[in-house]
Amino acid sequence: MEIFVLISIFAYFMDLIVGDPYGFPHPVIYIGKLISLLEKNLRKLNINMKLAGALLCLILMSSVALITYSICKLASVNIYLYIFVSAVIVCTCFSTKCLADEGKKIYDSFEENDIELSRKQLSYIVGRDTSDLDESDIIRATVETIAENTVDGTISPMFYAFIGGPILAILYKAVNTMDSMIGYKNERYIDFGRTAARLDDIFNYIPARISLIGFTMASFILRYDYKSCIKIAIRDRKNHTSPNCAYPEAAVAGALGIELGGTNIYFGQKVYKPTIGEKKRKIVKEDILKTNRLLYLSTFLTLILFIVISLCINKILF
Repeated sequence: MEIFVLISIFAYFMDLIVGDPYGFPHPVIYIGKLISLLEKNLRKLNINMKLAGALLCLILMSSVALITYSICKLASVNIYLYIFVSAVIVCTCFSTKCLADEGKKIYDSFEENDIELSRKQLSYIVGRDTSDLDESDIIRATVETIAENTVDGTISPMFYAFIGGPILAILYKAVNTMDSMIGYKNERYIDFGRTAARLDDIFNYIPARISLIGFTMASFILRYDYKSCIKIAIRDRKNHTSPNCAYPEAAVAGALGIELGGTNIYFGQKVYKPTIGEKKRKIVKEDILKTNRLLYLSTFLTLILFIVISLCINKILF
């Protein structure tokens, strides 16, 4: 278990330094291609769509686990090579720097007074329609995405990397990618994507709740409203169709004193979501930068928390 701690630490700081460089053969690209290929072929079979979706999950997760195991096994001829290769794999599961950079791009577009550019930049990181969003809606969507993906993009894969190293971390990433591609509640995916969506809910269940510790501590250090951070997170934790997304979104809303949630357009359809937080003031572009600070500090504090817990468990058991 101690080696997984070391791998996770290296991976976290590697992500902060390197991020997701353009042109790098990121595993998510190939996971996404495999999902598309499996979906295309499974839909051709004359079987129940729920079963087809479950088969996709089984085949994808088995393939990803086997490939990752094989790579790590080959690298295990040398302990330093194994740690490096494993850290690179886990690093690809993190998106702290990439997420913060995307948020900063949207903030910068407001600085340039270019709302069309803001909408375009936002469209790269959200699934909703951005073509008619005004400034406050763009900021809200950006804050929500950064908050939610603090869990999906760093805390969850970190949690699984500490428990099971690169194999479990990449398995989480595969599940999360499936959910982002086929886990929708529209006519096309309501049955086919059900297993993927349920798996994503299960995988994120514990990390989403652990994230409250990091968000609250980060809010305290940054002198945001740490009391409202935890209060709003607990109060509004069910104000979302997902059993997990409201936790980070409500924590950030409480810390910043703003209101998130509400109606959005997905694939041409209006989707109403309950509001999260309290509208103590108008949301402003600087809230994007504040959310980025929460992203960086909360994930770092969570890393420290996981290190302490892992070392304590090792001491007790071994």
